[in-house]
Amino acid sequence: MIPVTELRYFADTQPAYRILKPWWDVFTDYISIVMLMIAVFGGTLQVTQDKMICLPCKWVTKDSCNDSFRGWAAPGPEPTYPNSTVLPAPDTGPTGIKYDLDRHQYNYVDAVCYENRLHWFAKYFPYLVLLHTLIFLACSNFWFKFPRTSSKLEHFVSILLKCFDSPWTTRALSETVVEESDPKPAFSKMNGSMDKKSSTVSEDVEATVPMLQRTKSRIEQGIVDRSETGVLDKKEGEQAKALFEKVKKFRTHVEEGDIVYRLYMRQTIIKVIKFILIICYTVYYVHNIKFDVDCTVDIESLTGYRTYRCAHPLATLFKILASFYISLVIFYGLICMYTLWWMLRRSLKKYSFESIREESSYSDIPDVKNDFAFMLHLIDQYDPLYSKRFAVFLSEVSENKLRQLNLNNEWTLDKLRQRLTKNAQDKLELHLFMLSGIPDTVFDLVELEVLKLELIPDVTIPPSIAQLTGLKELWLYHTAAKIEAPALAFLRENLRALHIKFTDIKEIPLWIYSLKTLEELHLTGNLSAENNRYIVIDGLRELKRLKVLRLKSNLSKLPQVVTDVGVHLQKLSINNEGTKLIVLNSLKKMVNLTELELIRCDLERIPHSIFSLHNLQEIDLKDNNLKTIEEIISFQHLHRLTCLKLWYNHIAYIPIQIGNLTNLERLYLNRNKIEKIPTQLFYCRKLRYLDLSHNNLTFLPADIGLLQNLQNLAVTANRVSGPAAAPYTG
Repeated sequence: MIPVTELRYFADTQPAYRILKPWWDVFTDYISIVMLMIAVFGGTLQVTQDKMICLPCKWVTKDSCNDSFRGWAAPGPEPTYPNSTVLPAPDTGPTGIKYDLDRHQYNYVDAVCYENRLHWFAKYFPYLVLLHTLIFLACSNFWFKFPRTSSKLEHFVSILLKCFDSPWTTRALSETVVEESDPKPAFSKMNGSMDKKSSTVSEDVEATVPMLQRTKSRIEQGIVDRSETGVLDKKEGEQAKALFEKVKKFRTHVEEGDIVYRLYMRQTIIKVIKFILIICYTVYYVHNIKFDVDCTVDIESLTGYRTYRCAHPLATLFKILASFYISLVIFYGLICMYTLWWMLRRSLKKYSFESIREESSYSDIPDVKNDFAFMLHLIDQYDPLYSKRFAVFLSEVSENKLRQLNLNNEWTLDKLRQRLTKNAQDKLELHLFMLSGIPDTVFDLVELEVLKLELIPDVTIPPSIAQLTGLKELWLYHTAAKIEAPALAFLRENLRALHIKFTDIKEIPLWIYSLKTLEELHLTGNLSAENNRYIVIDGLRELKRLKVLRLKSNLSKLPQVVTDVGVHLQKLSINNEGTKLIVLNSLKKMVNLTELELIRCDLERIPHSIFSLHNLQEIDLKDNNLKTIEEIISFQHLHRLTCLKLWYNHIAYIPIQIGNLTNLERLYLNRNKIEKIPTQLFYCRKLRYLDLSHNNLTFLPADIGLLQNLQNLAVTANRVSGPAAAPYTG
């Protein structure tokens, strides 16, 4: 027989897998062990004890032993004695029975009768129990052994236990409890007036962009609440960060299929079918386990007897064991049917963390599906606390908090001070590139004036930005930034310039339109999508103090809102990236413009609407498709025009009317196809800078000497030869 210690392999799994075994699997495992003991006990008895004990019959009726004979005086027909050669005396009766058989003959008869006359169910009952029990054990534990499922289960259990024991999990959940019990604003150190502003800033943002009703939800998402996160050991932070990455990769891998669910379903169905089969045939055959068995062996010539009465010594015990076994199988089968009902009554391929989202501050925990969801359902049967602690590592909010802690450990105040530089405007600037967030230590740099954030995926501007009293300029390059209410209140009062570069329209935070003191706005990105363009552009109406607007995009026409805010604009710059810009008549409404840049707008003529902007001092029409500039005569009405840039075009000649621009001080005609300079150009006596480089000039007129104020003359990359080709410096 197989020892129990060897069979234990089929029932035991790795201790860590116990968390994936719901209560019904635990019950069925114990039932399987009891059934296994029945099989081992019955098989051991059958091997160690006599299987059959047979005796020959002297009085036979119809090939069966006659048990009714009690002596010659008994009434009834006289019996036959086919197996007897000596008859007792009719007057005395037998006083004892002598068979005259030796032990070998009895053994032979026992073996023949056991093999031929004992019912197969009584003969193989222990082995049937063993076989069925092994099948039940194999079905219950096959998903732990099958390679495609065991690998997922092993990784899941490993990650789950690490997440459960991680210090970050405990800290994150404890912070949730603190936040729920203490709804105190994080920025309580601000003065009373600032608190008052921050309390109403959400309403202000919504009110200042009344036309953006569809984006209300985005505004609400853009202003967030924040609580301070405690200090975490650097090593623990790195371990938690690695766990977040493992969970992401594992989720992506496991959610692709449902092989664990299907295999568990199939093995449950097999167990139910097996249960029905066992009950059907066992109940039917159990009555065939008998103690007395009549056996006919055709060996009368060897022993003198043909009919034998045999006893099956284990029959009574086997009947008791069979009854107990049937009751265990019924209980086992009911549990399997309950398991099947549990799997079919609702979808186990989806798992929602709704209750956890309601209990904690991590409202962004995503629902999961397929095998990931099924394993979490199994975990809930063991202990829901595992799912709750595991959910911390599915939350982006939790990950961002951890990332922030690690970031603070890495970027110390001294390290940030080393990265401070002076920009072209002699302002103290800090450029943070491709970080996971903003280190809190940034807001201790009280001398900071310009903050550049580039390619930072998740940024939340905290209330502590109010410490940067000198901050006037903010750059958000491919950085979708959220902001907390107190921080927005501070920026509304202090920020003067904002640069935003984006790929997706959603990267533009809508809270920027509540920055009422903003004077400069630079937008770089694709605004061609009809559905999104006006949502972003129309918000400009609220920026009443805006003086500089720079758009680098691919607009097909000038938005109406640009001309509406143009009433108070002083500088408008549009770089259209080569896309043709039409409908420029509305430019005439921008009466306060002093600088106008229409770069790469595919203009073929100088727009007539420019000529009514009498306050213009500088015009830049760089990199267009200008071939002729006959309209330049109208520039004489722009009495304040001092700088004209017509560079990087296809201009072939300069009209003589250019001499009417007597107030012109700087003229850029480089990178064109000009072959000749008219003498009238030298009537512009105030010219200090003249760039004629990269043209087709062959000579310079001698009248160039009339330009008494000329300080810089560039004629390089032309066909001019001789001393006159050298740059002129007055």
